[in-house]
Amino acid sequence: MPRLPPWIRQPLRTDQHYGSVQQVLANLSLHTVCRSAHCPNQQECWNRGTATFMILGDTCTRACQFCNVTTGRPAAPDPGEPQRLAEAVQKMQLRHVVITSVTRDDLPDGGAGHFAATIAAVRAALPGALIEVLTPDFGGAPAALDSVLAARPDVFNHNLETVRRLQPDVRPQANYERSLGVLRHAAAFQPKPAVKSGLMVGLGETDDELLEALRDLRAAGCELLTVGQYLRPRHGKREVARFVTPEAFAELEQAARALGFRAVAAGPLVRSSYRAEELTQAAVAATTA
Repeated sequence: MPRLPPWIRQPLRTDQHYGSVQQVLANLSLHTVCRSAHCPNQQECWNRGTATFMILGDTCTRACQFCNVTTGRPAAPDPGEPQRLAEAVQKMQLRHVVITSVTRDDLPDGGAGHFAATIAAVRAALPGALIEVLTPDFGGAPAALDSVLAARPDVFNHNLETVRRLQPDVRPQANYERSLGVLRHAAAFQPKPAVKSGLMVGLGETDDELLEALRDLRAAGCELLTVGQYLRPRHGKREVARFVTPEAFAELEQAARALGFRAVAAGPLVRSSYRAEELTQAAVAATTA
């Protein structure tokens, strides 16, 4: 693997709100994608008093080649988790709540009902907060998607992750067209949430393939976009093919904006939920400008 360039390196700091976030999560037995996925921004986000909650356990039924989350046989969903998560949101006084999950192909609805229950619990605990969900594909099942969308998340996010050619290697149990179909379904739902997706670069894609993926996402109704550098989470996962420069990320952001995306965050350390509140606010500002 090529050595980390200087623009990737991050200082490790655990000050400000870090300890209080850690304590809330531990006391309420909640998982975060920050920790499970080894996110490089964990210190920054926890220091700011925020985190991305991961529901339905910490064991995934899929084995994506970019992800650090454990693959295996998950435990049954915890019926008390939605209420505990809502309690955490209230304690942290979050204005923008991001909820994601492992993929649960073992469940009849893929965990969609658990998402809906969690949205409802958070809405009751903190009515003024914006709720963003980052969901798996639920096997493309319209009923499962409708269950989540009917709970009225403000932002519906489902990541395409990579370009068409690399999908079978990077996401062997997922599908490029299925993911686009999930986004199209969300964009057609009424009342319509803001529709968001994300891509990683550095997996072996070409610039032309990236532009094709941007066009496909926009045609599917995606309005908010994140693009970040893939970093190999551990041995056994896909190697990094290249490190994309900050200048190249800026060009990608310009290309996406030219295609009509309302808000774009592109940079080496950008992740799906990184500064999600700011991206949503930028999208609102772009709409009202």
